[in-house]
Amino acid sequence: MSAEPLRILVTGVGANPGFGLTRSLSRLGHHVIATDAHPLAPGLLLPDVTPRVIPLVTDPGYPAAMARLCRGLAVDAVVAGIEKDLPPLLGMAPELGAANVHLWLPDADSIQACIDKILFHDVLTEHGIPTPRTWHSEAIDHVPDGTALVVKPRRGHGAQNVHFVDRQDHARLLCELIPDALVQERVYGTEFTADCLVDRDGRASAILRRRDLVKGGLAAVSTTFEDPVVRRRVVETLHAVRARGVCCVQGFVTGDGTVTVTELSLRIAGGFPLTEVAGADLVGQMVNGLAGLPVDHDRLAYRSGVFLTTYVETLAHGDIAQLARLKTATSGGPS
Repeated sequence: MSAEPLRILVTGVGANPGFGLTRSLSRLGHHVIATDAHPLAPGLLLPDVTPRVIPLVTDPGYPAAMARLCRGLAVDAVVAGIEKDLPPLLGMAPELGAANVHLWLPDADSIQACIDKILFHDVLTEHGIPTPRTWHSEAIDHVPDGTALVVKPRRGHGAQNVHFVDRQDHARLLCELIPDALVQERVYGTEFTADCLVDRDGRASAILRRRDLVKGGLAAVSTTFEDPVVRRRVVETLHAVRARGVCCVQGFVTGDGTVTVTELSLRIAGGFPLTEVAGADLVGQMVNGLAGLPVDHDRLAYRSGVFLTTYVETLAHGDIAQLARLKTATSGGPS
């Protein structure tokens, strides 16, 4: 059983995850209300979507604008394309639910454990799941000499402000420049992403793909593979943080065969189109879950050894006056 065509609002369509999800939903016959805070976000310029500019999630008017948009455009469901939208959307769940707008989110503790990299490290360590050693910026003097390091924002996303260094003094300087920074041990090996869907009963499916070539934090070349050890570690991670819905797990298989998990994002991954090419109905089954229908895990089977290459394409160009069609969420009305 598959969901009937829905009116689905996708946030963060300026980044790869939300942009790709918008295109996939449209191909499946759903109508997408594409939203972003930037009027030139590429997802707003896709054909056959209803584009709306919304406030930043840090804007006090974000919840009211989102609620008004859902009511005015008769939205059936909301899917976050960026992690920062998750906490306010969870807070709006009762209001949106009363308006028959569906969300599929885990609980607040799960969301915080994935957004906050210190908490994520603590949860995985508590469950015995290998993850990089992690230090608060104030504890940088405790980092063993000669450790290759990654300095990143504690609550960052999309590989922004991520730096690799070999010297402790360089890491200390970066911690002064990056707000709320943390320091992690750098892990080397075969990098992977698991595109996952966890149903409401906690059953998880995962499509594994190697990140063969990574540019700016995004997989430019990736290949599906099968490995029972990696799969088991991914499922353990999903259960440890009580993930629900569509999400992705990243990590490395090191030279000694250890599977080290580095991140779990409670959104679709930017490289998820490979899962569709390999035969997995990831987005279709996500929509089923959104609509309250059973997830058919058999439809999430995939072929190993399938590759996908990506590139930057020019989507649109023209006069700035064309942006007049992009109505803001704060203007009200569904016109």
